[in-house]
Formats: sequence, C-alpha cells, structure tokens
Amino acid sequence: MILQINSQNPQKRLIRRVVEGLRNGSIVAYPTDTFYGIGCDIFNKNAIERIYQLKRRPKKQPFSFICADLKHISEFAQVTNYAYKTMNRLLPGPYTFILEGTRLVPKIMLNKRRTVGIRVPNHAISLAIVQELGHPIISTSATGPDGNILETPFEIEERLGHALDFIIDGGPMVSRPSSVVSLIGDVPEIIREGQGDVDVFR
Repeated sequence: MILQINSQNPQKRLIRRVVEGLRNGSIVAYPTDTFYGIGCDIFNKNAIERIYQLKRRPKKQPFSFICADLKHISEFAQVTNYAYKTMNRLLPGPYTFILEGTRLVPKIMLNKRRTVGIRVPNHAISLAIVQELGHPIISTSATGPDGNILETPFEIEERLGHALDFIIDGGPMVSRPSSVVSLIGDVPEIIREGQGDVDVFR
C-alpha cells in the first residue's frame, strides 16, 4: 500500500496509521535524507527477522536504527560529553554514528562488540514516525535483489511490494548513503564517507 505523505508537513493521521502498523509488526518503506529506508519497530523480533530475510543479510551484521533526537539516542547508546557535542553539532543530518549500546537495545540489534549505528535524519517524515512510535525503527536502504538502491516508491513497490506492508511516498530522491563515523572511546574513526561532511573528523 502506497501512502502519499507530505514531506515538509506530514499529516498526523497518516503517520498514526503507519505507527499503528509498526506496533503490529508491519515493515515499512520510508524516505530519509539519504535514501528510501526499510524499517520496523526495533522491539519486534519477527519483523526484524523478515527484514534480514528480505535483505539477505547475516545476523552478525546488525542494522542501524533511527532515533528522534539526542535525548532519545542517550536511552539506547552510551553518550559521552564528546559524543554529545559532536552529534549536537551535526544532527539531524546524513550521518550514522557508531556508539556502545545500552541494555535497552535488543540483542538482535547488537554486534559482538555491543555497538550500534544510530541515525537522526534531517527528514520530517522519518522523524515524525519515530516521535509518534516513541522508540527507534530500523534503518536499512531499500534495495532490489540485485543490490541496486531503489529511488522511487514505484520502484520499491515493483521490486519489494510483496514483502512490505506500507510504502510511504515522499517523492523521488537521488540516493547517497550517510557518512558512518565511530565515536567509540571518544576517538572518531571514519568508517564510510558519504553525504555528510567528514572533514571535521580528519
């Protein structure tokens, strides 16, 4: 089902409809500031398992997830003063920050080092979903079986519609991944250079 939601001012009734689905185990395609993501409630293990199958991804490579703001991040990750100042300057934005997870993070979302990848995208729809839900959703790129990123809701419906419960139409986008930066031990490490400027960490 494709839902057209205003990307600047998301309609609350439609956001509530998506969130109700997420609470019941739905898998959703939604726009971010970097790509169309596929996500579910991070506390719904069955939905997470479905996304692993859809992405053909090994469990030892956990997905990153979206938080609403820095206060929200601090519930799910260990945030030092340095990490707080860094993220406060750059978020919302096209970054994924690697941090140590807290006990609130489900085991299926943690790697062996117990670290997590966290995003706060600069996009009204994805933030509205997380705010309404009250906790994070998974963030992984919407890709076809060939691994190519799908850039419109109609491509997503054609290639992945059989596996999704909702597809949110926020308009077409040119996809470029987020920059991934580890802040573990207050020593920044650039894992992937993407859309977010990483010169501040060099």
